[in-house]
Amino acid sequence: MREFIVEADGGSRGNPGPAGYGAVVIDAATGETLAERAEYIGVATNNVAEYRGLIAGLRAAHELDPTATVHVRMDSKLVIEQMSGRWKIKHPDMKPLAFEAARVFPPAQVTYEWIPREQNKHADRLANEAMDAGKRGERWSAADSTAELEAADAKAASAAGGHAPTAAEGTRTTVAEGTRTTAAEGAGTTAAAPSSGWAPADMGAPATFVLLRHGETPLTPQKRFSGSGGSDPALSAAGREQAERVGAALARRGTVQAIVSSPLARTRETAGIVAARLGLDVTVEEGLRETDFGAWEGLTFGEVRERYPDDLTAWLADPEARPTGGGESFAATAERVAAARDKLIAAYAGRTVLLVTHVTPIKTLVRLALGAPPESLFRMELSAASLSAIAYYADGNASVRLFNDTSHLRG
Repeated sequence: MREFIVEADGGSRGNPGPAGYGAVVIDAATGETLAERAEYIGVATNNVAEYRGLIAGLRAAHELDPTATVHVRMDSKLVIEQMSGRWKIKHPDMKPLAFEAARVFPPAQVTYEWIPREQNKHADRLANEAMDAGKRGERWSAADSTAELEAADAKAASAAGGHAPTAAEGTRTTVAEGTRTTAAEGAGTTAAAPSSGWAPADMGAPATFVLLRHGETPLTPQKRFSGSGGSDPALSAAGREQAERVGAALARRGTVQAIVSSPLARTRETAGIVAARLGLDVTVEEGLRETDFGAWEGLTFGEVRERYPDDLTAWLADPEARPTGGGESFAATAERVAAARDKLIAAYAGRTVLLVTHVTPIKTLVRLALGAPPESLFRMELSAASLSAIAYYADGNASVRLFNDTSHLRG
């Protein structure tokens, strides 16, 4: 019986944005490339593009030999874990794609393995070629593809200890600006799961996110729900003082190289105060906004329990449940935050970045880094103007280095 290796990848320049996939079928015995597939698929998310790449790779392998065994290798933890049956598939866009992929071969003939992105360069380059072709209004052409050659050159350079940047790689980094494809899908999954043991010494400098919760607003001491669907309050005098103290503390440390903020007023104001102290500009990332708490915005927990007891009970028990009035579930928040995380990891690889955001996004980033269950969100305390930190390595490992530090606010 023949054995094939299918390597697949997908990317989206915007997530969602212009997207494409790439897949390659390799003879497991000889290492020979047997087939390549790539296609521009229009506007889609990273995850949809990844699944489309998987389906194309499996179909190409099936055309070669429907009786073969297939070993799938991808750098998308989401797709690998879901297709292996270890993670539930909750997102409605993913379910039909996963079902389609599972139908190509009998399940007993297919195995799945997650690999670091550096080991998936052939499929990665095919996906970028497809997106570049789509941008030009053309179809991807196998005859014009240089993906296999570029992947081989990169592999040789890596083995020699060097690095050979390519046109496709440059597009991935600058135009796509972060199409790393390990976003967790909803609250039913975790981020790219770290392997056992310590990160190897040769992984290089991680992307380090220093996570700053905004300073106090008038609603903060009253413990009222204050998400992205309410009044969008500015900082109070106390909150501005907290931001000044954060800025002074970070200036003394001298490690922050860039600042990214949620679009909401309280975070942009906090970020602006810190940025003025550090001499940096502020970039706004929509994915870092707080959860929309719907009809609960501006209410205390007690008031919500009194007015909407059934909805609150469901929300506390199920990450898929939404607040009254069409708010955002924690599962939806997790998907959004994970996508923003992956985009920023790719954009700021090897750098230390201050992310000025909110309670739920910070707790979600910590939860995903630890591989903790959704209910862990209710077991973390996060103070106003507190600092946390997570380091993300090139192989998908994440290390929580600090949580809810408020020492800079004392004295």
